[in-house]
Amino acid sequence: MDKNETRKRALRRRPEPKWNEKPKVMFVIGLVIGLAVLSVVMAGSMDDGPFEDIFEDDEEDEGSRAVYTRDFAIASRTWKSNGSNEFWILEPGYRMTLEGTDDGEELRLQITILNDTYTVGGIEARVYEEREWLDGELIEVSRNWMAIDVETNSVFYFGEAVDDYENGEIVSHEGEWEHGVDGAKAGLMMPGLITLGSAYYQEVAPGVAMDRAKHAKVDVTMTVPAGTFNGCLKVAENNPLEDDETEYKTYAPGVGLIQDEEAKLVSYGYIW
Repeated sequence: MDKNETRKRALRRRPEPKWNEKPKVMFVIGLVIGLAVLSVVMAGSMDDGPFEDIFEDDEEDEGSRAVYTRDFAIASRTWKSNGSNEFWILEPGYRMTLEGTDDGEELRLQITILNDTYTVGGIEARVYEEREWLDGELIEVSRNWMAIDVETNSVFYFGEAVDDYENGEIVSHEGEWEHGVDGAKAGLMMPGLITLGSAYYQEVAPGVAMDRAKHAKVDVTMTVPAGTFNGCLKVAENNPLEDDETEYKTYAPGVGLIQDEEAKLVSYGYIW
């Protein structure tokens, strides 16, 4: 975070306050301290704020108050379009398939890291494709644009192109957004440094897409059809555009997403 230059102040020696003046002095001191703390908190939400705010939380609590970082100094970072960190793989040819049920319907989610890239605001981003089926019918294809910050190894999200399907036909592109267009800004998908309680926006597209995440649990063990995974990260996600309903996802080290609500990982690996 850029900080204001330290201001030097000349300290004037004052006489010791009389007993009936001390309450006033303590009030002033308390007021000054309170204003200083408030200024630090407010500074964290400014555009030139810290790359990642860290918030500690000892327990998983949907109702706990969190301050979500939404400004990430995108222009000051160095980018690459492929690579990985502990919980997110962005290498072409990598695929994950999850299956489960959604309101009694069979859900299948297939995620593939494509060879394709897309340039957003001068930044080359990798195409992270998601295909979703319900009861065997394709309902959505989204091509998400992601890149990795070289210094922190964090994965950022620059937008998506969306095709919604009905009966094999594209019927809408709801949820599309792009960094730098109509006020939208890139969000953070997965930090390179994992800390319990970290809270951040994944999408910053006002009125369109405002998903945000908070690290709910670390060092989780989970068994899914693809196997048992240790050292996992459980993330609580919500969207203020959708009544803040909380959903949970779990990520395994070296693998990526292994659970998205009722959908669980059934296979993963490189397909080419």
